[in-house]
Amino acid sequence: MLALLGATTLMLVAGAPWVLPAASGGTNLKSPENGRVCIIDDNFILQWNSSRESVRNVTFSAEYKIPGMENWKKLPGCQHITSTECNFSSVKLKNVYEKIELRIRAEKGNNTSQWHEVKPFIPFQEAQIGPLDVHLEAEDKAIIINISPPGTKDSVMWAMDHSSFIYSLVIWKNSSSLEERTETVYSRDKIYKLSPETTYCLKVKAELRSPRRVGFYSPVYCINTTEKHKVPSPENIQIDAENQVYVLKWDYAHENTTFRAQWSHEFLKRIPGSHSDKWKQIPNCEDVETTHCVIPQNAFPEGIHRIRVQASVGNNTSFWSEEKIFNTEMKTIIFPPVISMKSVNDDSLHVSIGAPKESENKSVNQLYPLIYEVIFWENTSNAERKVVEKRTDVTFPNLKPLTVYCVKAKALTENGKWNKSSVFSATVCEKTKPGNTSKTWLIAGICTALFSIIVIIYVVKVLLRCINYVFFPSSKPPSTVDEYFSEQPVRNLLLSTSEEQTERCSIIENANTITVIEETNPIEDHKKYNSQTSQDSGNYSNEDENSGSKISEELLEQETV
Repeated sequence: MLALLGATTLMLVAGAPWVLPAASGGTNLKSPENGRVCIIDDNFILQWNSSRESVRNVTFSAEYKIPGMENWKKLPGCQHITSTECNFSSVKLKNVYEKIELRIRAEKGNNTSQWHEVKPFIPFQEAQIGPLDVHLEAEDKAIIINISPPGTKDSVMWAMDHSSFIYSLVIWKNSSSLEERTETVYSRDKIYKLSPETTYCLKVKAELRSPRRVGFYSPVYCINTTEKHKVPSPENIQIDAENQVYVLKWDYAHENTTFRAQWSHEFLKRIPGSHSDKWKQIPNCEDVETTHCVIPQNAFPEGIHRIRVQASVGNNTSFWSEEKIFNTEMKTIIFPPVISMKSVNDDSLHVSIGAPKESENKSVNQLYPLIYEVIFWENTSNAERKVVEKRTDVTFPNLKPLTVYCVKAKALTENGKWNKSSVFSATVCEKTKPGNTSKTWLIAGICTALFSIIVIIYVVKVLLRCINYVFFPSSKPPSTVDEYFSEQPVRNLLLSTSEEQTERCSIIENANTITVIEETNPIEDHKKYNSQTSQDSGNYSNEDENSGSKISEELLEQETV
């Protein structure tokens, strides 16, 4: 009894907050709480919390407002709702990136609660990716999967993202869930490498990378693969580039079989739906009896493609092989350039880079901008110079004259996206010209030789003169001696003593000056000069008559003696 009473009391206490004290016989309703929006694909659901008390005939209504609206409008699908959620997907939103405001209130008869405003939201930011619808088709060793993109056909929420979804698939044998295999697939794709007559189960979810959004897994779908097909499918599809062509190869064990190959654009895989009519026949790969075919490079436009091969025996055909992704950019061959080198002046070499003849039909320059790595070195040295140029001509200056230099080059893609390059070209060597330096040294050598000859001639001449002087002396004294004895009295000492000179003296008398000129015997004069040195010059000045007479008398006395 006490326990029952306690339970009843607890119920009343819990319900007390919903119904407030009545005023003049009526009731005051409490507003809803914790209003929130849940958006899955294009389904908009408004949810809220209410009291658990047993108040009957309480309903809820909501209103909304979007940018450009001045007044609140009733929210379709959310009027007089007896539960705590409503679906307002019928609202036609023109822009899922605009902010929406919602508010809710409780109603009972003529009484209403205050509005409870939901936090404003942007539909696209709140949207989640819902479970996917999946359709399966079985082959003997593969399952074809068709995935319906999130949302409806006329989806507003994902209208811009249909080709951006990534689908993650988990598949396992029904007999063993431990052997799970995860793959990334397109909306229409094939899961290969399965066993015939086996039950497989799978589930799929969609993802968006930007903005990052992960959806819910679909329900689990199961299907049985068929029995082994009479004509097996080709396996291990490969395509390689060789010279100017592509070579498509595959493996097949049976004989007397013909094959055909098709290609399709890779981007079609990203577009939902079937594109079986978009496959095209590959030239030179139809009804071939070998396990390979040669394809011209111009058979494919530039881009990423898918290739598949089918086998035929009589009227029976195999399933298509596993599709091989083929990127022409990765398979394009870059041929080594053809280079030539010549000496342009005395100390420079000019290198010219050209395209090889093999690439004339399909020049890589038309597909990618190329740059050239040039290696240059002296033939007798291991020291290399490397330059990277966009130009097809390079000049190496300041080289040694009459020296052999070598060069080689390779072509590279400029953007480096696929890191492709050719092999190095053949090595070309060239010798530099003599140059101005050699001419200078030649002239200097000639001048040195001439100078040496002149010096030798001069030395020989001096030696001959010395020999003549020593062994064949001349009667005439050397000029140096002759100059030293240039004075007349001294010169006379060298003359023969037999040659005598008479002394002559003459007096020229003028009115003012008496000049005495005398010639004496050099021997006697030599004796006089040895015994007595006279400082007279022989010229005297007659300043007065007395002095003049005195000098005249002295001279007369000397003459008498």
